[in-house]
Amino acid sequence: MTDTTGSETPENEGAGNEAPEADAPETRAIEGPDDTPENDGLEDRKMSLIEHLTELRQRLIYAAVAFVVVFLVCFYFANDFFNFLVAPLADVWQTSDHQRRLIYTAMHEKFFTNIKIAFFVAAFISFPVISSQIWMFVAPGLYKNEKKAFLPFLLATPFLFFGGGAFVYYFVMPVAWEFFTSFEQLVVGQGELPIELEPKVNEYLSLVMRLIFAFGLSFELPVVISLLARVGMVTVDGLKKKRRYAIVIAFIAAAILTPPDPLSQLALAIPIIILYEISIICSRMIERSRARAEEEAA
Repeated sequence: MTDTTGSETPENEGAGNEAPEADAPETRAIEGPDDTPENDGLEDRKMSLIEHLTELRQRLIYAAVAFVVVFLVCFYFANDFFNFLVAPLADVWQTSDHQRRLIYTAMHEKFFTNIKIAFFVAAFISFPVISSQIWMFVAPGLYKNEKKAFLPFLLATPFLFFGGGAFVYYFVMPVAWEFFTSFEQLVVGQGELPIELEPKVNEYLSLVMRLIFAFGLSFELPVVISLLARVGMVTVDGLKKKRRYAIVIAFIAAAILTPPDPLSQLALAIPIIILYEISIICSRMIERSRARAEEEAA
């Protein structure tokens, strides 16, 4: 009689060993989001590095397309924007009996000036779209309290920059242009030569953009200091102790960023000092709200 037990045993063992492997995909637990309190307020879906890079590329493409479209539109209206920037100088020259003009001495100078104007205006107009794309990329990785802390500063940034640009356009430039044009010598006597101002378009635009950027960035001081106060890097007492140094730095920055005349320097230094005091008030409000939140949590 043939013993079949030995021949059947390996097959049975193989079948018994294969059953758990076949059932493994059905019984494997599906990993879910971490429900610990530490992840409260974060997005439930976890993204891989490739997904993060894909999302970043998509946001950059949206921002770049928005900027290019606005740039093309602004380039079409570049002459109108330039006339708007020249208006303060034209108003100063209205009382003059001489025929006034701006000049350019290179064939390509006005063309590149229009490109600079279009780039400058497009960067300002498209900033809300660019900042929203940055926010949409960063926001899913922030806690709810971090979103509430960061979003107001993001919204205040363009308004403060616009306020600085409007301040220099409507208040500083008319006074500065009046000061600079006062050095002309149009009526001369015998043996004298007239001295007449004929600005170049690229030099005038560079000066205006320099002033707008200087005042616009200076008006962002409350945002920067308030953010530093919220994260605990600066305190109200520290800001008060360093007030004298801040005043010195304000005048140094004004001397670097503005034309070499005392009116423009004072026009920038004084607002910086005032904004520094406003930053101290904002920091005090942030510290009080933080103290109240800690008391409620306790």
